[in-house]
Amino acid sequence: MTTDASSIKPRAASRGTNQIGVRLYNERLVLSLIRRHGELPKADIARMTGLSPQTISIIMNQLTVDGLLKRGTPVRGKVGQPLVPYSLDPEGALSFGLKIGRRSVDLYLINFTGKILKLLHKIYPYPTPDGVRAFAQEGIQTLLSEVPPHLVKRIAGLGIAAPYEMWTWHEEIGAPKDEIDAWRDVDMRSMIAEFCPWPVYFANDITAACAAELMFGTGSEHIDYLYVFIGSFIGGGLVLNGHLFPGRTQNAGALGSMPAPAFSHSGSSQGGAQMMNVASIYVLERKLIAAGRNADILWQSPDDWGDDLGPVLDEWIEEVAVSLAYAIVAAVAVIDLQSVLIDGAFPTSVRTRIIDRTREAVAKVNRQGLSSFRLLPGSIGNAARAMGGASLPLLANFTQDREVLFKDNA
Repeated sequence: MTTDASSIKPRAASRGTNQIGVRLYNERLVLSLIRRHGELPKADIARMTGLSPQTISIIMNQLTVDGLLKRGTPVRGKVGQPLVPYSLDPEGALSFGLKIGRRSVDLYLINFTGKILKLLHKIYPYPTPDGVRAFAQEGIQTLLSEVPPHLVKRIAGLGIAAPYEMWTWHEEIGAPKDEIDAWRDVDMRSMIAEFCPWPVYFANDITAACAAELMFGTGSEHIDYLYVFIGSFIGGGLVLNGHLFPGRTQNAGALGSMPAPAFSHSGSSQGGAQMMNVASIYVLERKLIAAGRNADILWQSPDDWGDDLGPVLDEWIEEVAVSLAYAIVAAVAVIDLQSVLIDGAFPTSVRTRIIDRTREAVAKVNRQGLSSFRLLPGSIGNAARAMGGASLPLLANFTQDREVLFKDNA
């Protein structure tokens, strides 16, 4: 059965798939705790929240009726009644994520637990509003045609993950200034909302990726951390006390704008550059082209670059690691971070090499007076930004972080 997005009206298919049904703080608290722990019985949730067993029972029973939670198999202890664990129902809510990048665009459809149900990927030399609009409109129709009607009713919204000020740094990506300047007059949310029948949300692409790591990855295992994502341009996100901290202008963790050493071909530091000019994939692309190599694989197959990038990749990783080391130590000095998670739009083998080399570079930086911290891999990889976009409707409707991210974006 084919579903036409234009025929779908924004409505409450059930209490669990619209903003009204889950606005109560206690419901969001319960859902957030279960998401973090995987599954929990009512007794544990009552103890964690300080709410009465009766209140928790009412909340969880209603969330189960709403289709957001499901009962597990009772676990019998040594004494008392068996404990029934509750977990998120994967079909409780679905969400679209649209990642608009400087080299590619992705459309994901995920379920309530973050499983990718469907996805589309397209590369381009540079993004244009008309091209992105056409991709998104056609892509929604394509993905919807493969979704059962009962799940279409569970779609909570579409989240856009894109860089702020898309028109900046056009020279770095080789885009004609007049064409990339078209983004100055575009409100991305309004552009997509013209044909999208669900609520549309927007966040900076790396802030969104950080949200995905927190919701669906290993981020929930850490209280405070800096999130580093290396894509076309490097960026970052910040989690404090277990919650996203987007900052005053939603731009906390803007690693791309941090000062960094600039490297000549011999690797000597010349100074004056920003992190984005050193530790971004577009820099690797330029190095490959200068070496007479085809760099398309960087964007066509982010999860598999092959085994023949050789010395060019080695040189880039070295420069990334040295610049990251100084940025990370500076961030730890300011915020006293417990952990730093590093991820990117590259194969896991490249991520491992970057982290290992960054650890070595950090060891050479004077850290006197600073507490120890850990450098760890992110767990989502290239999908983090599109997953982050898809997480936005779920954050807006079902978690405690709604007021953090969407004060002026609802």
